Amino acid sequence: MTKPTEDEMLYNVALSLMPKIGPGVYKNIVSYSGSARRFFEMPKGKAGKIPGVGPKLLALQTDKGNYLKQAAALIEEADKSGIRMLSYWDPMYPKRLKGLSDAPILLFLKGNVDLNPTRSIGIVGTRNATTYGKSITSKIVEELAPYQPTVISGLAYGIDVEAHRAALQYDLPTIGVLGTPIERIYPAHHKPIAAQMMKIGGLVSEYPATAALNPSNFPQRNRIIAGLSDALIVVEAAKKGGALITAEIAYSYNREVFAVPGNLQSTFSEGCNNLIRSMKAGIYMGPRELEETLSWHKPHQEPVPTIKVNLDNLEQAERCIMETLIEKGAMEIDKLSWETSLPLSILAAKLLNLEFQGFIKALPGKKYASLE
Repeated sequence: MTKPTEDEMLYNVALSLMPKIGPGVYKNIVSYSGSARRFFEMPKGKAGKIPGVGPKLLALQTDKGNYLKQAAALIEEADKSGIRMLSYWDPMYPKRLKGLSDAPILLFLKGNVDLNPTRSIGIVGTRNATTYGKSITSKIVEELAPYQPTVISGLAYGIDVEAHRAALQYDLPTIGVLGTPIERIYPAHHKPIAAQMMKIGGLVSEYPATAALNPSNFPQRNRIIAGLSDALIVVEAAKKGGALITAEIAYSYNREVFAVPGNLQSTFSEGCNNLIRSMKAGIYMGPRELEETLSWHKPHQEPVPTIKVNLDNLEQAERCIMETLIEKGAMEIDKLSWETSLPLSILAAKLLNLEFQGFIKALPGKKYASLE
């Protein structure tokens, strides 16, 4: 896919500004029409057959001139501010978000942001971080530094900003995902660190400069943090809060989720302990968890050679399981049951047997992976 022309970007932005457009409808429109521009030029009768396009949206279609004018102003303002814009159809759009049903239509970027890094780790937690939580966050980043991941968080008070600070300290790229337009950093107190992040990372937002500040934007942006991360680590979290929302989203995206266990009497460990208890997160004890789960190895270090499994020695059902996991990668037990056509009761027994034999490993979230 080639980079969109200025004209295509103009129409993509104009389409995204229409109030009745969400990520799903936007993708349907471009897929069925062929481009955003063709939708604006399409007869109402034909446009109305696109899934998700109803009378209210068709009424807005006739106001093309107004939306194009708004889009042109937005693009001009972004250029003046040094902000890059990516539409969902841009080849530089992050691959980790591309397959998600609620992926943002537009992204606004500032700094030296690489949204398709080789490795990425999300680190989130409470705004009311304890001294222990801050020190653990710094320790996690220090231990992960040899693997050279991009550190992703939300530039909020507490654990988030500590993750960004630690990334800068250890010369790791770091991305702050905002719930505000890029030029309106919140909290304003973090503008100095945001400026430092521009050198080896930067800021990302789905909100244009004209967007109103809305508290609901902050939980909404958490899906981008989760989506951009290969794995998410929750350091400290109360029983409710943004960090747990991010963890739930990451779990729903089949991302690896880890939580740092904490003091049973600490309010800000309750969320982490509950994630571990509900098996939605693995216990984070150190970088070894990520190394094993994500098959990471340090630069200039040869990957650990995999063991070749002789499938001929396995019975038919076990061979089917192994072939599926080798071909398609780690998989939740429900999906594996569907892929192999094995009932859950039989599958669970076979998985246990394969794990005892050292052919597979169990992962957080009732997922399994081949050691092949």
